[in-house]
Amino acid sequence: MSEVRIAAEPRTEFGKGAARRTRRAGKVPAVLYGHGTDPVHIALPGHELMLALKTPNVLLSIDIPGQGAELALPKDVQRDPIKGFLEHVDLLAVKRGEKVNVEIPVNVVGDVVAGGVVAQETVQLAVEAEATHIPEAVDVDVAGLEVGTQVHASAVKLPAGVTLATDAETMILQINDASASAGDTEGEAAEAAEAEVPTEAEAEEAAEAEAAAE
Repeated sequence: MSEVRIAAEPRTEFGKGAARRTRRAGKVPAVLYGHGTDPVHIALPGHELMLALKTPNVLLSIDIPGQGAELALPKDVQRDPIKGFLEHVDLLAVKRGEKVNVEIPVNVVGDVVAGGVVAQETVQLAVEAEATHIPEAVDVDVAGLEVGTQVHASAVKLPAGVTLATDAETMILQINDASASAGDTEGEAAEAAEAEVPTEAEAEEAAEAEAAAE
């Protein structure tokens, strides 16, 4: 797992107004905490940080003036709900060799058997890994799995040094009968269509209400 170096600036102003000024300057307000030390308030370059966060559980090497470089993992990323830009980031300070609990994406690979369809129940898997060796994702190969097969967390192959933190019985995915799944979908669509068609009584009530309004 590679480290992304990023330069930080100390942040001495707080509150919504100060945060807006920081963002207008192209930077993102952030807080670095962990190991029982006082939180460090910093500002990070927005574009560089946005690119770094495209990698799940990216390991950041943050250069802080007067403190040197600190290793950190993003723990809470706040984005604007409409525009999507970064508003604030909480960072967890880590050390080399330290074990951390993180969630990693579950990728489905391989061609499903003819007549089957994959129903993925879990898209993130909680694991414990060394802070500097967190896998970006874990793959689950569905090639050769028969219809009706269920894959639980205990069956997922993890890289060396990574252990499962999720309940071993957690369902990751199952192989369903494609024709049965299609039938269920069609049935749900038909029920929805029927529900949208008003009954005769409902139509009469609507007409009377419309006439009264006129």
